[in-house]
Amino acid sequence: MRLRVEFTTEPFDLDEVPAHAVVAREVVQDAELDSVDVGPFGNTAEGGAEAVLGTVDTLLRRSLAAGATRISLQVNVIGAGEGGR
Repeated sequence: MRLRVEFTTEPFDLDEVPAHAVVAREVVQDAELDSVDVGPFGNTAEGGAEAVLGTVDTLLRRSLAAGATRISLQVNVIGAGEGGR
């Protein structure tokens, strides 16, 4: 199964990148995922289910420890078998 995760961390800071956002970026970029797209208002990563789920666990733990007060995420099944098959 392949998954796509989309996430944002808060609070936002328009003057400089918050520590929790830097940590989140490092987590997804260092993970063994097939693709990663990091942007100022949202981030996306794709890969196998185990890689994505492990990355989400690390992302949540490390971002919260770095000061995130809210992490919004969405996980979707992608590719063959979309729709839960």
